[in-house]
Amino acid sequence: MSFHPNMDYGRGHHKSARAVPEEGPAFVYTAENRATLEEICSRYPPERRKSAILYALFIAQRQQGHITGNAMRHVAEVIGCTPADVEDVVSYYVMFFTRPVGKFVVQVCRTLSCGLMGAERVTEELSHALGIKPGETDAARDFTLLEVECLGACDKAPVVCVNDSWHECQSPDAVRALVDGLRQQGEASLTGCYLAAGKK
Repeated sequence: MSFHPNMDYGRGHHKSARAVPEEGPAFVYTAENRATLEEICSRYPPERRKSAILYALFIAQRQQGHITGNAMRHVAEVIGCTPADVEDVVSYYVMFFTRPVGKFVVQVCRTLSCGLMGAERVTEELSHALGIKPGETDAARDFTLLEVECLGACDKAPVVCVNDSWHECQSPDAVRALVDGLRQQGEASLTGCYLAAGKK
């Protein structure tokens, strides 16, 4: 007998990039983003420039909204590695999106701690409040709803991550307030990580 909740891992979970991403439009870093990347790369020895690949991809995703084939090739050229090296990273980390997403990417942790504390019901309520299923983006491209693996705040389960900010101790009853807060105040409405803020 398992205490792990019954979860359909094939439904709605973010599968980052095993499917080849779209080619997309031609991609080149803006001058400002290229300068930011060069500053980051300067922290590494020249022969270790490739170590900045995560930063390079985050900057590309922030500029374009998601990672395309053309963006991956540009990152490879700028960083000094092969496109296959870049694709390996994009396909491994779930924070890189290979298709367009909404302004707010709402990720619900479904691993053990969050699952036991009702994450599945949180997802159901979010789905109802947003009018989309896990893995979908609403027509206005305001929200994308995803179910993901551990977000690293097991003691504050269930955890919802919106873009790069946490919202801890969620419950189905609180979901409407979460969605309303995002619509009215954006990420300022999120509780954040209690460790980062020194909260008890």
